[in-house]
Amino acid sequence: MTRPLLSALTLGLTIAAATHAAQASAWSYQGDTGPDRWGDLEAAYETCKTGLMQSPIDLSQANTVADVPVSVDYGTVPLSVRNLGKTIQADFGPGNYLTTSGEVFGLAQVHFHTPSEHTFGGATLPLVAHFVHVDDGGALAVLGVLFEEGEANPELQKIVDAASTAPAGVSIDLTALVPEDLESFRYMGSLTTPPCSEGVNWHVVETPLSASAEQIDAFESLMGMNARPVLPVNGRLVLAPE
Repeated sequence: MTRPLLSALTLGLTIAAATHAAQASAWSYQGDTGPDRWGDLEAAYETCKTGLMQSPIDLSQANTVADVPVSVDYGTVPLSVRNLGKTIQADFGPGNYLTTSGEVFGLAQVHFHTPSEHTFGGATLPLVAHFVHVDDGGALAVLGVLFEEGEANPELQKIVDAASTAPAGVSIDLTALVPEDLESFRYMGSLTTPPCSEGVNWHVVETPLSASAEQIDAFESLMGMNARPVLPVNGRLVLAPE
């Protein structure tokens, strides 16, 4: 299969759609506008309440073991970071790709959640990065990369710094933000923020990277605790790596 040449327009539209919810002020992560109420806040958010393929889920409920190759072709790119209030997001132009089941998706943006949204037997990790990709038809594939407390990640620090100071002329090596081993849990789910649109190809990488306690604390300070609780699997096929 030839690699799609994603246009700047396609990526721009995807970025706008994926960030609209984070910029909206009608919902939050607690109280009367928290996750349990999202579906009642606006008609456009109804899927948050009625959808049967919602994310995140507890990945210990994986029901099939399969080794389905997932690969990325990432490079060093200019860093453009925005603090959207509910998350920290870095946006990217064309040129970085994820390939899964023979389909190629272009990287549009990465954003962060503290703690991780997908759980493992109810347990979370302190930080997760969601790399959002889009194909030429507008389908979304998300690669979730977990972080555990440990050594500092220099490339992750660039995002922390940029979220506070917005420096110019900074580049980031995206390969340092994904593990070499990309064996992943895979299933069909949704966006984890309103409007909770379904049809998202989820890949949650089994092997975590490390981030320092200071880096994790910095993300929490910048964006708060922003993890949606897990939702029912509802009989979906959930693939676990071999």
